[in-house]
Amino acid sequence: MSLAPAGEFHPSYRADMTIFPTKNSRRALMLGIFLLCFAPLVLGRYELGLLINIGFMGIAALGLNILVGFTGQISIGHAAFFGVGAFLSAYLHERFHIPVILCIPLAGLGTAVVGLIFGLPAARLKGLYLAIATLAAQFILEDFFARAQWFTGGVAGRMTEAVELFGVKFDREESYFYVVLAFTIIMFVMAANLMRTRDGRALIAVRDHYLSAEVMGINLAYYRTLSFAISSFYAGIAGALYAHYLFFVSVEAFNILFSIQFLAMVIIGGLGSVMGSLMGAAFMVLMPEGVQALADLLAGSWIDRTLKLGTSISFLREMAIGAAIILFLVFEPDGLAHRWKQIKAYWKLYPFSH
Repeated sequence: MSLAPAGEFHPSYRADMTIFPTKNSRRALMLGIFLLCFAPLVLGRYELGLLINIGFMGIAALGLNILVGFTGQISIGHAAFFGVGAFLSAYLHERFHIPVILCIPLAGLGTAVVGLIFGLPAARLKGLYLAIATLAAQFILEDFFARAQWFTGGVAGRMTEAVELFGVKFDREESYFYVVLAFTIIMFVMAANLMRTRDGRALIAVRDHYLSAEVMGINLAYYRTLSFAISSFYAGIAGALYAHYLFFVSVEAFNILFSIQFLAMVIIGGLGSVMGSLMGAAFMVLMPEGVQALADLLAGSWIDRTLKLGTSISFLREMAIGAAIILFLVFEPDGLAHRWKQIKAYWKLYPFSH
């Protein structure tokens, strides 16, 4: 009599490193992508705008998660690299008349070079010292944006063009949604596969215990610098998508507060989680909208009159971001991705979930 295997295990290393642990997970993802393709047919421009923002914000957050979550480095200047990608894509199209659809990946590559330069101190710095170095990069690039009028348009900003492919302009939410969706799928698949490679495992080893990694022959300086380049590449792609969605890029947009928002996405979504980056971006995009709706609902109500909030109720939107970071650090430090895994495990073993 043959016995069926009990429990969940992987008979090979290849099976253990697969992107989809089960066939149902792969089917669920494919179904989700298939349904998203019909989103422009059933959603309005406002809802599509939120999904577009979640897309390019998720790409940028994923780049930061590769640096912070997977490699254990720190960066407080991610918004500046996001801005480099936005301005570089607009500059390449205007100066060299390169099609916008090609300017987007080229902007990612150019931003990766910039990130590689600013990431060189990571070869010798870590912890608070590295955080100060990336903060310096943030302020250096901000000052460059304001002064380099030939590149950014200075304080007046720079206009951008719509993505055009085969004579079709993607200049509305209904059409540009597909551009962002395609780039989001490509970038997330690339990141998921990167973590399965030798280089991806080396990045994780540097995070977990850099001394042991160095003993095993991993070049710490190389992989720390490489993580900055990869992170900047993702930020550049996201910044270019952002620029060609708004048709205008302003130097004021890429400040230190924007960098903190990216860090919040990574913390809330889950450090070291590919899907958590997208979940954190969705949370950070949707939460201010929900808080704003609540603030509009409470404005002029008996709660507003009783507490005498007055105009300060409009600041709930900004306060909620800080409160969300603190609450997640205290009650859910592993982020939304970890909570989602626990929910799936609960229903998988139900009613014997204990």
